[in-house]
Amino acid sequence: MTSTGPRVVDFPLRRPGEAFPPPHYQDYRGERGLVVCHLPNGNRVWLVTRHEDVRAVLTDRRISSNPDHPGFPNISQTMGVPRQEQIPGWFVGLDSPEHDRFRKALIPEFTVRRVRELRPAVEQTVDRCIDGLLAAGTEADLVADFALPVPSLVISALLGVPPADRDFFESRTRTLVAIRSSTDQQRDTASRELLRYINRLVAIKQKWPGDDLISRLLATGAIDPREMSGVLMLLLIAGHETTANNIALGVVTLLAHPEWIGDPRVVEETLRFHSVADLVSLRVAVEDVEIAGQQVRAGEGIVALVAAANHDERAFACPHAFDPARTERHHVAFGYGVHQCLGQNLVRVEMEIAYRRLFERIPGLRLAVPAEELPYKYDGVLCGLHALPVRW
Repeated sequence: MTSTGPRVVDFPLRRPGEAFPPPHYQDYRGERGLVVCHLPNGNRVWLVTRHEDVRAVLTDRRISSNPDHPGFPNISQTMGVPRQEQIPGWFVGLDSPEHDRFRKALIPEFTVRRVRELRPAVEQTVDRCIDGLLAAGTEADLVADFALPVPSLVISALLGVPPADRDFFESRTRTLVAIRSSTDQQRDTASRELLRYINRLVAIKQKWPGDDLISRLLATGAIDPREMSGVLMLLLIAGHETTANNIALGVVTLLAHPEWIGDPRVVEETLRFHSVADLVSLRVAVEDVEIAGQQVRAGEGIVALVAAANHDERAFACPHAFDPARTERHHVAFGYGVHQCLGQNLVRVEMEIAYRRLFERIPGLRLAVPAEELPYKYDGVLCGLHALPVRW
């Protein structure tokens, strides 16, 4: 890439039995300039690990989110950002001004006011799931029986998706975000199945509109029906899988730190502390640009590591400590700049209500296995838990 002799490392996947963020992230932040990484498909990319540098990358117009540019660092053939020809409307793979059209159309659905109006429905959903837990006995898998269904039911209701299709979305989404446990062919099949379903749903809403996000978007005419498939698929994955991971990881953390149960500041610290979307900020330089003193050439890929930035000791005091009372609130768990997560207000509300109601209604909640035996997700672009066995 350049003649500066940067350190070259393997793809930074989380490994079984290893703390998260991986301890080598701290080593990377200590390097001069940037670190070069070999992705599983053999491509070489720059890793950006310092908080200041990550925010700079995510706001620099010389650095693109568009996978059409040569050198874009998709992790594998089906793991990364699809092109518009593959999934029209997948707007996180667009730069301004094309990206702005989609964002402007969607912003009204996720404002603070709109999410406040959704609170009663979210609370009802959370309580129904807890009712199910209590009715089933004194043990449960909190991932399958709570963390996954809560955001799935919420986003399904928002989009007008029948609740009966929840399992379909969960299974296809899990396949799409797994690096090692699913193949390119399996991910491609899951993607096509999701798109077929969404296209049918859009066609139904065109004929019989209702009080839902899809119908409202179609009525505005701001997004072409052909593009709706990518927009909705993105919202389903972002609003379902990431929130479920945050809920499950937050419960584990609160069980280890019960002094913080009931404190609303837990939500923001959980987002920073776990940084579940560590590997989603994929970029490519479209002009020569200097990052942290390192010259990055046009056509070279960049991965901005969210968890590394959120555990940067320059930006957060004692970053590896779970401390909801900390005053630093500038984490990048939702990204930064024009691509910052649209649904962050809804995610925060879901997490806050889920933690509060769960511990209010099941005060005796505890792990059913030793914490070190919990099955963490080591093989995905998103961090989380495969299962969370609990009892009360």
